[in-house]
Amino acid sequence: MIVGVGADLTDIRRIQRSLDRFGDRFRHRCFTELERVRSERKPDPAWSYAKRFSAKEACAKALGTGMRSDVYWRDMGVVNLPSGQPTLALTGNAAAHLEQMMPPGHRPHIHLTLSDEHPYALAFVVIEALPMA
Repeated sequence: MIVGVGADLTDIRRIQRSLDRFGDRFRHRCFTELERVRSERKPDPAWSYAKRFSAKEACAKALGTGMRSDVYWRDMGVVNLPSGQPTLALTGNAAAHLEQMMPPGHRPHIHLTLSDEHPYALAFVVIEALPMA
């Protein structure tokens, strides 16, 4: 059953301005180490960062928390399954909120899709509760 849905659209140019203005302070505040390594390998890191930023915003909406004081940017990280498909790994308070959303006898599964068309990056998140086998 679907327990949360979120979408977000991010302007890549805004992320580039944040990277230019705040540099590592922005990178380390908002992104996990894995996300930073992956994004910095890209020809245009701002595109990759923008998609990940959008994914975090969409995830916070799907959790029903938004970006409030107890859910932090780095509590949500874009990771790729062995197939290459993106998903989100949650830690800290984001993971706690996710667990609270689960009905008894269910486990969470997070679906994530990312897209970009300059100057925008798009993320769509669906949180599904799957019965435990």
